[in-house]
Amino acid sequence: MGRLEVAEGQFRFGGQPIRLMSGAMHYFRIVPEYWRDRLLKLKACGLNTVETYIAWNVHEPAEGRFQFQGMADVVRFVETAGELGLHVIVRPSPYICAEWEFGGLPAWLLGYPDLRLRCMDPLFLEKVDAYYDVLIPLLKPLLSTSGGPIIAVQIENEYGSYGNDRAYLDYLRQGLLTRGIDVPLFTSDGPTDAMLQGGTLPDVLATVNFGSRPEEAFAKFREYRSAEPLMCMEFWNGWFDHWMKPHHTRPAAEVADVFERMLEAGASVNFYMFHGGTNFGFYNGANYGGVYEPTVTSYDYDAPLSESGDVTDKYIAVRELLRRYGYASGAELPEPLPKRSYGTVRLTEHAELFASLPVLSSPVERTCPEPMEKLGQSYGFIVYSTTVSGPRLSESLHLQDAHDRALVFLDGAYVGTVERWDPKPLKLDVPAQGARLDIVVENMGRINYGPRLRDFKGITEGVRLNNQFLFHWTIHPLPLDKLDGLQYQPCEKGHILAGPAFYRGELDVQEPADTFIRLTGWTKGVVWVNGFNLGRYWERGPQRTLYVPGPLLRRGGNEIVVFELHGAERPEITLEDRPDLGE
Repeated sequence: MGRLEVAEGQFRFGGQPIRLMSGAMHYFRIVPEYWRDRLLKLKACGLNTVETYIAWNVHEPAEGRFQFQGMADVVRFVETAGELGLHVIVRPSPYICAEWEFGGLPAWLLGYPDLRLRCMDPLFLEKVDAYYDVLIPLLKPLLSTSGGPIIAVQIENEYGSYGNDRAYLDYLRQGLLTRGIDVPLFTSDGPTDAMLQGGTLPDVLATVNFGSRPEEAFAKFREYRSAEPLMCMEFWNGWFDHWMKPHHTRPAAEVADVFERMLEAGASVNFYMFHGGTNFGFYNGANYGGVYEPTVTSYDYDAPLSESGDVTDKYIAVRELLRRYGYASGAELPEPLPKRSYGTVRLTEHAELFASLPVLSSPVERTCPEPMEKLGQSYGFIVYSTTVSGPRLSESLHLQDAHDRALVFLDGAYVGTVERWDPKPLKLDVPAQGARLDIVVENMGRINYGPRLRDFKGITEGVRLNNQFLFHWTIHPLPLDKLDGLQYQPCEKGHILAGPAFYRGELDVQEPADTFIRLTGWTKGVVWVNGFNLGRYWERGPQRTLYVPGPLLRRGGNEIVVFELHGAERPEITLEDRPDLGE
């Protein structure tokens, strides 16, 4: 039992000076069977602390329905860290960024049209309070003051990058205090005047986030806080990837150099990320820097521990530096987890999407093509259908603000794709008898950072031919959280369907181990293994394989389902023993 204190410009714990040598890893990006392995490797590197965000949308996926089991069992994750002798920093802000869907905010918030995010909006605060009334009592017994491993708790995340409502920050602080959080609270922001002015509170510990030029960052911090310990709460030692962009890497020597300069400055450091993990399912986020940029499935981050938990050159460089500065933990480095190639798997059955709509979704009728959030849907796909009169020759079909990628079909024939980052109209020829128009829209991840957080999905404005809006739609929400109702048919002689379809096959496994699915020849879609959503693939890259943690497999038969939007060369995938994250 103890409490982290700030005295004479340094941290103290249990009366003794301490520098926090920390690494970030997120329990919700790692299968629970591997939490202990990843935490042991963090400790063996020489770190004494682990930091994790807490993702609101993971724990309250539907309003009033809370989950804290399986990958959402944050209590067990924190307890495991404590059992290994690690301190824990938790960041349970309503908003976390983290390249995570909607920055961790639950999508159902967008079902309230007048709600304002991240400010003193009474409705938003009401929802935060209801969440904290459930979450914080779970964390309270884990505080160091109660004998647990949690030594510090964040109030909000990089708030100065978004707003300047200090009354909101103080409201969150008071909410943590009144619910019994009695370990130090802190904020974290970028090292600029605007961010430090907007995101900090005068009597709350402040920290800064950056990836390079530590002297400049700490000098700016010292202009605002002259007596507090220096701490880089996010040392960006790698970076994340967007689809259609190159894979990010950063040399180990460069990371070690910046880290050593922070050590020389007497700073505490949290590696963001130490182990990134995976954006399983539909939980990847997106950025908007003048154009929408969705994040890939892998969150490898070029971190010291790879996506599959392997030691990298960066890990070795960091461990050596920590040893030189007296932070050798003495902990044994666990053996690498086995990886296996299982070869080629043939997908022998298929189920066409449009024929499967009655078993996948309950349709709703609307005058306008409403976005997902107005229909109570958070993730996945959505299908809009209507009948268009004819004849109408060479008219332009406009999807106004389709978020994020829409496939258009006329009487079942593929017309083209409209992408949010390149929203060009499509030419349509409607025959005299009229035609059925179907639009399949994919939510590719809500924006997780910046001023465009309110990111509705589906068709958010309307659909028109030339300047005429089309009304009266049948809408099928497709969260794809349950696939057990699909009726499959045999793939005749390796036949691939022309449009969106599900493909199913079986992988026989004698010894379950980590593996990586390669989808060469496939175009774009989603993969499930034994009902677990691995995430998205796309031929545009950079990511070329999907990570399959060994615990998702079982001895004997394993079901693999691929939802392909466009088509493939042949109904086959391969499972390899190494990842390919692109170049």
